Amino acid sequence: MSDSPRPDDAPERDMQRARATPQARLSPIWIVPIVAILIGAWLVYDNYRSRGPQITLVMSNAEGIEAGSTLIKTRNVEVGRVERVGLSEDLSTAVITARMSPDTEDMLVEDSRFWVVKPRIGREGISGLGTVLSGAFIQLEPGTSTRNIREFEVSDQPPVAPAGADGLRINLVSRLGHSLRVGDPVTYQGYTVGRIEDAQFDPQTRRMQHRLFIEAPYDTLVTDATRFWSASGIDLRLDTEGFRVNVESLEALLGGGVAFGVPEELPVGRPVQPDATFNLYADEDAARQGTFNRYLEYVLLVDDTVRGLSRGAPVEFRGVRIGTVAAVPWNFSAPQPDSRSRSRFAIPVLIRIEPQRLGITGEELDLDEWRERFDRLFDFGLRASLKSGSLLTGAMFVDLNFHRDLADEFAPETFAERSVFPTTSGGFARIEAQVTDLLDKLNALDIEPLLAGLDRNLAASEAMLGEVRELTASLQGVLDDPDTRGIPGNFNATLEELRQTLQGLSPESTAYQELTGAVERLDRLMRDLQPVARTLSENPRALLFDSLDTEDPQPRAPRRDP
Repeated sequence: MSDSPRPDDAPERDMQRARATPQARLSPIWIVPIVAILIGAWLVYDNYRSRGPQITLVMSNAEGIEAGSTLIKTRNVEVGRVERVGLSEDLSTAVITARMSPDTEDMLVEDSRFWVVKPRIGREGISGLGTVLSGAFIQLEPGTSTRNIREFEVSDQPPVAPAGADGLRINLVSRLGHSLRVGDPVTYQGYTVGRIEDAQFDPQTRRMQHRLFIEAPYDTLVTDATRFWSASGIDLRLDTEGFRVNVESLEALLGGGVAFGVPEELPVGRPVQPDATFNLYADEDAARQGTFNRYLEYVLLVDDTVRGLSRGAPVEFRGVRIGTVAAVPWNFSAPQPDSRSRSRFAIPVLIRIEPQRLGITGEELDLDEWRERFDRLFDFGLRASLKSGSLLTGAMFVDLNFHRDLADEFAPETFAERSVFPTTSGGFARIEAQVTDLLDKLNALDIEPLLAGLDRNLAASEAMLGEVRELTASLQGVLDDPDTRGIPGNFNATLEELRQTLQGLSPESTAYQELTGAVERLDRLMRDLQPVARTLSENPRALLFDSLDTEDPQPRAPRRDP
């Protein structure tokens, strides 16, 4: 057999050789893997250190969000990327895990906001068209807080105002059923000064809660006297004042919104603090009505029809509005007070007398004094009646006025713990009553004697008409006579002769001159006779005696012849 070593004996020989020789140094070949390990560890550490913070985003729907491709941007600069998209444990929301850039630590604070940017068509127009090709992304708006957090909610709509913007945020509370959505405008006298930031419904209180942002410098317009109402775009109304149309801005016309202002009856008021709460009214009239918060309530027991009278109708005194109709009818099933002057089925109408409409502030108003004043006016004949405010719409209102003839008929009454305001029939009811009385009188008349007399008068009229016809025929025969037709010619001839005669009496004619001379002679004769007439007037004896101074003749005895 050969003495050459066998392959199986090689390990054993190596061990023997290693025991025989002293311990050898570490081989240089191990430096390479050690360096590689160190470099790998450094790269891992550097990669871990260079990685930004990881955040969690919660949203209701992850539409358009893709893991590994959806970016997070601020001011159109990439600051993060979505790594994973999943569902929450209760499957109610989408949970997104995103990795942010290392330099975004200061942006991740509690008031930072995230929202999805994608193509939208809304009331403000079309937005997000740039994402049609690139895909949706998440927009980050850094906040101003100093508290860092790692979990945020993502909104489907962009914020109305940026964080830290100058302005005023207030709350509105209402029971209205209209839909006010986030982004709807807030207008002042038709000019947009803010937006609705949030709209929620509270099922516990059954109220809508809205949060509004009023931009600076328009935030100074909001005071403690400001009233907010819904601006539905177009307000079409038919009431006692006629036909009215009120149109807000074009944006409010398309989607609605909120308007505000200070009623003319109130002072401007003082500025309010942020997060103040206001009531949202249905319209401007309701907002103005809400300022009259102190009033007297009376009940009208109306015997006439209330058709055309509605809630909110005015209560006027000689054309000046002093109140409002609160309910028609009101508490109809309550027992009514007994009264001989009223039917048993009078319709109760609740009205409110609002002294604040006369410029009286709430601090100066004494309701007890006003109630006593009205009680005194009832004794002087103050009564309420229903009148038509518009023939076009048929709307009615309550008119207050004095009726002196009814002053002694007032007796205090109550209805459902409310004082009764005395009433009287309105204008149309009075006319109807007068017409009814006239018809009753006509029905009570004995018509047959009147008709018999009328027949006799008609017969006499017909006889007289026959005589008139005969007289007319006789007159026509006279006019048709040839002699009668010649009368105008004879009359003309007579007039011609008279004219010629009058021409003979002209100043140049001989007859006129002779007549003038005779008149002159007659005048001289009258002047000559004037002394004689005067003498005879003074002493009638002058006609028998020559002189007035002559003594009366003495009678003489007859002579006797010797």
